[in-house]
Amino acid sequence: MATSNSSAVPPGMEKFIVGIIGMGDMGKMYARRLSDAGWSAFGSSIALGFQAIILIPGGRWLSMIVMACDKEDQYESLREEFASRKESMLRGFQTNIQILRNGHLVSRASDYIIYSVEAAAIDRVVAEYGPSTKLGAIVGGQTSCKDPEIKAFEDHLPADVIIRHRASKESFEKVETVLRCLHSTHVYLSAHEHDRITADTQAVTHAAFLSMGKAWHSMRQFPWESARYVGGIENVKINLTLRIYSQKWHVYAGLAILNPEARKQIDQYAKSVTELYKLMLGGHLDELRARVLAAKEKVFGKEHEPKWADKPLLKDEVLDQFVLGGARSEHQEPLPNNHLSLLAMVDCWSALGIVPYDHMICSTPLFRLWLGVTEHLFRDAGRLDEALRIAVEDNTFRSDDLEFTFAARGWAECVGLGHFETWKERFVVTQRFFEPRFPGAIEVGNAMVKAVLESTKD
Repeated sequence: MATSNSSAVPPGMEKFIVGIIGMGDMGKMYARRLSDAGWSAFGSSIALGFQAIILIPGGRWLSMIVMACDKEDQYESLREEFASRKESMLRGFQTNIQILRNGHLVSRASDYIIYSVEAAAIDRVVAEYGPSTKLGAIVGGQTSCKDPEIKAFEDHLPADVIIRHRASKESFEKVETVLRCLHSTHVYLSAHEHDRITADTQAVTHAAFLSMGKAWHSMRQFPWESARYVGGIENVKINLTLRIYSQKWHVYAGLAILNPEARKQIDQYAKSVTELYKLMLGGHLDELRARVLAAKEKVFGKEHEPKWADKPLLKDEVLDQFVLGGARSEHQEPLPNNHLSLLAMVDCWSALGIVPYDHMICSTPLFRLWLGVTEHLFRDAGRLDEALRIAVEDNTFRSDDLEFTFAARGWAECVGLGHFETWKERFVVTQRFFEPRFPGAIEVGNAMVKAVLESTKD
C-alpha cells in the first residue's frame, strides 16, 4: 500500500543517520536517491532537495545524513566519486553522503543500517560488522533472497531491532519516513512471502532466458542473424536473454541458489521442459495437447471465466518494432516454432499451483514481458494448436530444443547442488560469447521494455 505524504515525522528523527554497507549499483542508487530527493513533504512542510533537510510544520528543521562504505580497498575511489557531487538546490553545499572506511564505522554511528550486499556474502558481512551496531539501531537488508539475510541477522546482530521481523512500531515508522522519498508503492510481506513471490515472478523466468542463451551459445548461434527467429515473441526472447547476460552473474545466482522456493521451481521447470520434449520426440501429439491444455486451464482459467484481462498484456505491433541487428524485411515471415520454452513455463506454473497474475504488483518488467508473450501464445487457440502440431511434425527447431533441454537441466542441477562457482563459470562463458553484441542489445532491450510498459498502462 502506498504511504501518505501527510504522515507525521516520528519524534527523535531531527538528525537521523542512514548507514549503507555495500556500495554496489543498488547501494549507490539508494545513497543518491536519499541524498538528492530528500524525504517527502509532510503536511504543509517544504522538502528541499539538499541534505534531506525538511522544514516541519512548527518551524522545526529535519536533517538526514547518509553514511556509506564498501570494501576498504574501495574507500579512496568512493570518497573521490562522492566528494565531487554537488547539490543543485542550495548553492555552496556538499552532498550529505559521507564515505567511511568500513562497516564498523557505519554501524556504530547510524540509526538505520542497510546491508546492500550479495546474498551469498550477507552472512560473512553481518558477522563482521553486526557486533558494532549502534544500540537500538534499526537494521534491514537489500538482498534478493531474505532467507539467508534473516538468518544472518538472527545469528550475528545484537538483540535490539531488525526491521519488521522483530521491530517496534516506532522503528518501522522511522524506516517508512526515510523511504517515502522514493515515491514507491509499499507492499508488506514476511521474509518467506518475499522469497516465494520473488521465486514465482523471477526465478523460473530467469531460468528460461538463461537456458535460451546457453542453448544458442552451444550452437554458436546469434539468433537475430537467422531467419529462424522472427517476430514479436522472438524479439522478447532474444532481447531479454541478452539483457540478463549483460548483467553481473551473482545477481541471478544468489536469487536462485539461496532461495529454497526458487530451487523447487527451477527444478520443476527443467522437468517440464524434459517431459514435454520427450512427448515431442515420441510423436505423442494427443498426450502433448491434453497436458498443455490442462495446464492452460489451471493457470489461465476456463474459457468462460479466464484469469487474464480483456486487454492482452502485449501487442504484436509493439514488439515487432524492436529487432536487434536492423529491421527485418516486411516480407519475411516467422518460421513455425513450437515455443517449448513457453509451453514448459505454463506446465511448470501448473505443476506448482502458481497463478502469475496474483503477484503483478510485485513483478519486474522482465516478468511482465515474459508473462505477456506466454499469454500471447495461449490466448489464441489457433496459434497454440499450431505450436503443438509443429512440436510433433516439424523438425526445424529440434536441435535447438535439444540444446535448450540440456541447458535447462544443467541450470537446475547447478542450483540443486548449490554450486556458486559452477553457476559463475556457466554464466560467464556464455556472457563472453554474447558480449560483443551487448551495447546494441541493451539499447534495443531498454527501448522495448519502456514501450511495452507504456503500452500496458491503463
